[in-house]
Amino acid sequence: MDSGRLRPAGSDHLIPLLAEHLQGVGRGGKMNSEVRVRNKRRTIWLLSLLVLGMFGFGFALVPLYDVLCQITGIQSVSLRSAGEIANPASEQEDSRLITIKFDTSVHPNLPWDFSPVERTLQVHPGKLYQVDFAARNRSSEPVTGQAIPSVAPWQATAFLNKLECFCFNQQTLAGRQSVDMPLRFMISPELPQEIRSLTLSYSLMKLENAPTEPNKREKG
Repeated sequence: MDSGRLRPAGSDHLIPLLAEHLQGVGRGGKMNSEVRVRNKRRTIWLLSLLVLGMFGFGFALVPLYDVLCQITGIQSVSLRSAGEIANPASEQEDSRLITIKFDTSVHPNLPWDFSPVERTLQVHPGKLYQVDFAARNRSSEPVTGQAIPSVAPWQATAFLNKLECFCFNQQTLAGRQSVDMPLRFMISPELPQEIRSLTLSYSLMKLENAPTEPNKREKG
């Protein structure tokens, strides 16, 4: 039997590498120094590539969020104008009542109080309503926040038509400022009959390095 067939797979590549390693050892400290410099440069290059990748991923988060909203039905701030008014000319349905609940949450790093003036409202599809949300900046400095909306069940998202909403824009409150922020909305009569109630939630998050022009709307 040919002994060459008994050699481990890949030995044709390993033997030259081993020989090169032995030659490097034989050359002593000079070769080791060159290897260290080469490895250090390779490490710096890989770290730079990683930083660039993370930077690019940060920019991709916004469009990825929009794609997620489209898939799951979550109301995206950037998609608010798409399908906002399912049928603005629809007639009011007086015989049908929908219970809508309002829920709010505030990120821990945002020093605001934020809550709906009314937590529950019964509405007729096709009729325009307004609900105010009370916000107060507890700190002594201007702070900017952004409200992120979501609807449950998600199937009702396309049928909740917002004509005016504080979530459309960033909101800046001066130190100790209190405001009422309005939401004007309408439930489309095309809302499926099996949906009799829905919850509109807002998560308020702090925006760093945002413009600090205070909200001119004062608390009523």
